[in-house]
Amino acid sequence: MLSFIGGTGPEGRGLALRFALAGEQVLIGSRDEGRARDAAGSVSEHVSKNPVTGTLNEDAARQGDIVFVAVPYGGHRDTLVSLREALAGKIVVDVVAPLAFNKGRASAIAVEEGSAALQAQAILSESTVVAAFQNVSARDLLAPDRPVDSDVVVCADDAEAKRVVMALAEKIEGVRAIDGGGLENARYVEDFTALLLNINRIYKAHSSLKIAGI
Repeated sequence: MLSFIGGTGPEGRGLALRFALAGEQVLIGSRDEGRARDAAGSVSEHVSKNPVTGTLNEDAARQGDIVFVAVPYGGHRDTLVSLREALAGKIVVDVVAPLAFNKGRASAIAVEEGSAALQAQAILSESTVVAAFQNVSARDLLAPDRPVDSDVVVCADDAEAKRVVMALAEKIEGVRAIDGGGLENARYVEDFTALLLNINRIYKAHSSLKIAGI
């Protein structure tokens, strides 16, 4: 079971959709159970097998074998603190990029721990945090009739957890997983999201990350 904390937002819902299409059992979580069920219903419209369900974040955290965190950065710390016990012993995939916006321009927010992923690991001492999917366009994820032409950089200190998430990423059509090294490197991946968004603004596009030479 893959659970999505904050799965009603575009990124979480998009990832839930793609993994459901890949045959994974998916559970969408939210602070509002009604919103979670609505999001699950919108995803289920595109999925013929393994219907997607929605529930409260805490239930999603407890039921998931691998749990994705896709909340806005403003609620990142408080959400993880509240779910610390429910997430103990699990792989937690943090997709959050700490960003601020001023007149449409994106900038990276400095995080005391170094990155959102390192903040997550500091809070979730009994979980294994993996950073991934920060640079993938939610718009691309939510277009189920098209492959996602993107590399996904995966950072983790636990080699087996990294392997599991890389294999999972490549279940999404068009995605190539890239080993980004340890969790400390997540800061560079998170910050790069701001650059991509600013490029998208200039070109009126939704660009993604592709790494050449490997």
